[in-house]
Amino acid sequence: MAPRHPDPADSEPGEATGEALAAHLRARSTEFLRALRLHRETGNGASGADGSAEAARALRRSARRVSAGLYTFRGLLEPDWADETRAELAWVSGTLGLEHACAARLDRLLFALHRLSGTTPAPGTVPAPTKATTAAPPAAPLTVGAARAAALLDRRLTLARARAHSTALEALGSARFHALADRIAVLASDVPLAPGAAEADLGPYAAAAEDRLGSAVAALPLVTAGHPYNAQALADGLNPDPAPHPQDGPWHQVRLLLRLHRYAREVPHGAATSAEDPRLRAAGQALNRHRDAAEAAVAAAQAARTARIAPATAYALGVLHADQRHEVEAARFAFQQAWQRRTVPAR
Repeated sequence: MAPRHPDPADSEPGEATGEALAAHLRARSTEFLRALRLHRETGNGASGADGSAEAARALRRSARRVSAGLYTFRGLLEPDWADETRAELAWVSGTLGLEHACAARLDRLLFALHRLSGTTPAPGTVPAPTKATTAAPPAAPLTVGAARAAALLDRRLTLARARAHSTALEALGSARFHALADRIAVLASDVPLAPGAAEADLGPYAAAAEDRLGSAVAALPLVTAGHPYNAQALADGLNPDPAPHPQDGPWHQVRLLLRLHRYAREVPHGAATSAEDPRLRAAGQALNRHRDAAEAAVAAAQAARTARIAPATAYALGVLHADQRHEVEAARFAFQQAWQRRTVPAR
């Protein structure tokens, strides 16, 4: 097991108990119900409606936090109830996240295509550059096939987004979701703590979440990630396989464990604590970039396998795939830098 490193925000032994966990779960459940009410008030509007989109994001945020609390502190709760509720929260969070993921992926890929082809997108058609789109363009700008590649990606991902939107609306109207909403409504006032859990120390459970994160990070090839663009990025970029790259899985797992660690810190300290830690925030942002770039690379590779597309279109999509794999390597480098700043004490 990887050693734990002192964190200035760690709670003192015995500072937080099961009562703090109960208060946390009640507060997050209330946020879930408030977001659900807002979503219903906006009429489950079209995907472009700001109110509906924000309500869906709020639902996902609160669902993730309740689920994380049930997972990390499972030993202080009724285990069967906690497992069943967590599975349902994962279902609704994942379902609601699909539409946003499709939209964000399309924006990312269209901006990258414009950047790689050396063209300027029309105002409002592609999002402005962000930290997630920083890879350098190739020496010779892409000009042939880029427009058709963009059109192909737009058709594929817009269709996927529409299907995800329909799936989300169907899920929110289902008996399964109503049963979950009823369960969360009960949780907002009555947390099923295990016998004796009200006075139990939360410290060991939060420490276990941090240890799981540390062990997962220790298994990553951080030495390789110490170079922003390395030979592995080139090999991945030339690989035409549209399946997710096998090396991405451990990094995605670290992202999830980092989120659990951050959420565990919120229970005794409040949501502002993890947001105020720039090291955890930077590490989380790097892993979000990693996830987005890896999934965008898969989307580009899958589009390149579309039947009967022109060679120039396939070439543009291949370069786009390689570009996103370089973004994956850059995100790994950024995480390595953030994590080393967190764990290596200053001398």
